[in-house]
Amino acid sequence: MADFIQPDELFPTAYEPKHKARFIMYIEGIPSFVIKVSSRPKLTFAELTIDHINTKRYAQGKASWDAISIELMDPIVPSSAQAVMEWCRLSYESITGAQGYHENYVKDVTIKLLGPAGDIVEQWTGKNTFITEADFGALDWSSDADMMGVTVGLRADYWVLEF
Repeated sequence: MADFIQPDELFPTAYEPKHKARFIMYIEGIPSFVIKVSSRPKLTFAELTIDHINTKRYAQGKASWDAISIELMDPIVPSSAQAVMEWCRLSYESITGAQGYHENYVKDVTIKLLGPAGDIVEQWTGKNTFITEADFGALDWSSDADMMGVTVGLRADYWVLEF
């Protein structure tokens, strides 16, 4: 009788890729179901140049976390535009020009990537996150199929990959 190669002999571990569409994002005051697109955190290192006699040496400098961008659907109720504007008002009130305290407008943001069974396979937490920009979208008489949306830029002091 012929011997057949078993799948567990070819692949030592089960392989399941992470999918872009399997995520949940938690931001206090914004319903998770309206968040349709999010970038993942990006870490950038500065580069230091060290001049030494006739040559240059390079070293890794300070790390900084880039801002991320999220896109929200904007249903009539609950209004994403209203939720984003309420967060913006914690740092800047456009009518009076008053600025808020840092501790009042920063929030922790959590991104959870899900496996095929809905289990959490990766979790990022952004610490002291605040809004850097809010784009409430364009209006267009020529299109009735497009949904309204809000694009928000978020900056965190740092991100923690918990697992």
